[in-house]
Amino acid sequence: MVVPHACQKAQQTEVICGHPPAVPTQHRRPTGLRRDQHAVTAGLTLPYSSAAVEGNVNRIKMIKRQMYGRAGFALLRKRVILHPG
Repeated sequence: MVVPHACQKAQQTEVICGHPPAVPTQHRRPTGLRRDQHAVTAGLTLPYSSAAVEGNVNRIKMIKRQMYGRAGFALLRKRVILHPG
């Protein structure tokens, strides 16, 4: 199993010092990774990806930023549908 770098670092800190890191932000990330370990493992090992969806969301946000204050929803909708992506 692949252990994320932040989780390894937290485990090393606990072994060396005998207690979790003193800075709360350094403690929250490894704690969250341990709590969601099944999701993290699945995300690193399964062949599925949400890259295509994330790419479309990024494209739509870019078009929306370009059109801010220029036109209404009807034109935005047309540009999203007709814009090659």
